[in-house]
Amino acid sequence: MSQNQLYYGDNLEILRNRDYFPNECVDLIYLDPPFNSNRNYNVLFKEESGTDSVAQITAFEDTWHWGIEAERTYVDLVENGPERVSAAISALRILVGTNQMLAYLVMMSARLVELHRVLKSTGSLYLHCDPTAGHYLKILLDAIFGAQNFKNEIIWKRSYGHGDSTKSIGRAHDIIFFYTKTNRYTLNRFYHTHSEQYLKRFFKYIDERGVYKLENLTSPSPRPNLVYSYKGYPSPKKGWRVSLEKMTQLDQDNRLHFPTKKDGRIMKKVYLHELEGQPMTDVWTDITPLSAHHSERLGYPTQKPVALLERIIAASSNPGDVILDPFCGCGTTIAASQKLGRRWIGIDITHLSIALQKYRLQDQFNLRQNSDYQVIGEPQDVSGARQLALEDRYQFQWWALSLIRAKPLGGSSETPRKGKKGSDQGIDGVITFIENGAKSRRVIVQVKSGKVKSGDIRDLIGVLDREKAAIGVFITLENPTKDMITTASAAGFYRSETWQRDYARLQILTIGDLFGGKTVDMPPSVTTFKRAEVMNLDITQGPQTLKLFSN
Repeated sequence: MSQNQLYYGDNLEILRNRDYFPNECVDLIYLDPPFNSNRNYNVLFKEESGTDSVAQITAFEDTWHWGIEAERTYVDLVENGPERVSAAISALRILVGTNQMLAYLVMMSARLVELHRVLKSTGSLYLHCDPTAGHYLKILLDAIFGAQNFKNEIIWKRSYGHGDSTKSIGRAHDIIFFYTKTNRYTLNRFYHTHSEQYLKRFFKYIDERGVYKLENLTSPSPRPNLVYSYKGYPSPKKGWRVSLEKMTQLDQDNRLHFPTKKDGRIMKKVYLHELEGQPMTDVWTDITPLSAHHSERLGYPTQKPVALLERIIAASSNPGDVILDPFCGCGTTIAASQKLGRRWIGIDITHLSIALQKYRLQDQFNLRQNSDYQVIGEPQDVSGARQLALEDRYQFQWWALSLIRAKPLGGSSETPRKGKKGSDQGIDGVITFIENGAKSRRVIVQVKSGKVKSGDIRDLIGVLDREKAAIGVFITLENPTKDMITTASAAGFYRSETWQRDYARLQILTIGDLFGGKTVDMPPSVTTFKRAEVMNLDITQGPQTLKLFSN
């Protein structure tokens, strides 16, 4: 494989495909699996045999609920999974009960087993979660990766807490579990800039070499072999941190501070200009969570800051390494990997997310599908599109809208597995353009996967008039009838004053037309989804030129 890749589909099925993912082919895995902790915590633990279980499942937006698929996966893990995984998931069933929480843990276990398989022996995994399920996930990670390969529980402060937390302390952090596959792994340390408070408190001295602080040379634990006096200064009871030879060398280098009183302690000079900064710790408070005013915000509810992913990728991989995000959402991991010169693979179960990532890759890096990366699992012809429509009409709708870069209104990134009727009936998607330098105009889009007739076109013209939109686009899987074409032609033209030309007011595009390269005839678009900012690569060689898996 010579290109970076996006996969549409269930990541468990995709990860189990050895043609896609041979053993030990990935250097770093980051995953932020969907888990709606904003729901009432107790709902997740209610037995689904209860009378209100159906309503609970409906209210729970994510894919996890106990059903036949979860039961089947549970049995497979117990009977065929690694021994420690089988024991862990069996114990968790007794502990938490048969509910949405167990369904989540069962489905995550199956995926983590596959992620462990595809991870190189020198690779690392970062699992992002919140405190709702983090303690259970750590048990599973210990069982799958081995407790000895647990490296850190990273705390990321993602908010300032909520004032409405009346029965608990306000929750303001996420957890990121850091595991490796073996004791041979990449860890590129980073440093934080020293705070002004820290500098003022400790770096209070100056000599001809520069500003410095004093560091204690007393050993924190008894070291009888390092008990000695130096230049009349007695040894501390527990001894020095350094040998007599090292102490002499520090003295010759003018690195020692001698107190005026002989019963004082010799201290070491530590110069500010020689320090790289504050070494990284497992508490990250310096990366600001995204809010509505951030320029990188794309409107995706679980979007993480690029800086967070850049830190993880820079710390645990090197340029050219393969980064995998099996729940890639709006593509922050992909964007950070591309920026840092890594190769990447993303998987998501909705065409809406895949569309968001394609837009982001084009806007930020000018990358285009098929030439710079592959999308696997999308329809490649009309027959494939017809199959998708039979499987899931909403996924077909979102995929079709992505072909013309229209923003969906029949669903949203906040509920990516469900279709909803928008406030504007009869509108599945929208494209926006600007007239006269300021006035916003809309192209409204309707998608049909079944039989079509001229009445559908008349209805869309009515919506076009009602919404005072500039252009209407009718995307159809089936070929339009002659009456449909005639009715569309009768809708007339939209006159663009900016571009001084006419555009057909009602345009019919078949899926076959779109595969053939035809698109909406309209003034240049300025907004569909919020555009991602252009990013510059941090290395000169783009990762798309590197081979994805080496034999």
